Amino acid sequence: MADRQPLPPSPSTKRKLEDDAPEPAVEKKRKIKKAKTPRQRPGEDFDDTQGLNLAIGRMDSQELITYVDSRTKQFEPKISEMELEDQRLLVKSIKDTSLWQETRDKQHMPEFLENVASESLSEAAKSHGSPHTLVVAGAGLRAADLTRALRKFHSANGAVAKLFAKHIKIQESIDFCKRKRITIGVGTPQRIIDLLENGALSSKDLKRVVIDASHVDAKRRGILEMKDTLNPLVKLLNTPLLRDRFTDGSTTVIFY
Repeated sequence: MADRQPLPPSPSTKRKLEDDAPEPAVEKKRKIKKAKTPRQRPGEDFDDTQGLNLAIGRMDSQELITYVDSRTKQFEPKISEMELEDQRLLVKSIKDTSLWQETRDKQHMPEFLENVASESLSEAAKSHGSPHTLVVAGAGLRAADLTRALRKFHSANGAVAKLFAKHIKIQESIDFCKRKRITIGVGTPQRIIDLLENGALSSKDLKRVVIDASHVDAKRRGILEMKDTLNPLVKLLNTPLLRDRFTDGSTTVIFY
């Protein structure tokens, strides 16, 4: 019997074989994720290289109040206008420093303070724990940096005091304030509140409260842009010991 030749595949079989064949490999393009740039809001103009919100330095007293109100409403959406009014600083309590042209970084803070002060910043009151200036920062590490930057005002009769929680226990701060004359106190809002309420820190010779507001982190967040720092700051500025001094003009608030 002659060998039977295999029949050619039928059209339907041929289509099935083609359908079952593996798809040729397609090289997928790797997607490169771009770093998101935080959304910029009114009152913000960032220098990411220096870590600064440049807009803060250009605001006058009323604009600063409006900016703080806007951030408060963002973090406390249910706050009433009456509650907002109760904690709002008076325009006359805030010193307008918008004419200052230098960069508001830690290196220029000593020069800035000398510009806004009429007295020698190296002279301390005779009473212990009674600074003429309080500098308020958003975090302990930033407060430590500012303390080092302000060392030029540390003198034989007055210290530049570290008033923050990072590595410093509250009792250590209390003991320091009770036994030292202080020119400038640098700290975080809650630690300063605790020391004022304890009585270790006095406000009777206080001439200015300087808020380190221009400094921001890599995510463009500063002391005014985070709930965890803005709320304690607002609380500090509304403590009766300070609020009364802001009202009668004995102490001014300065946004750096």
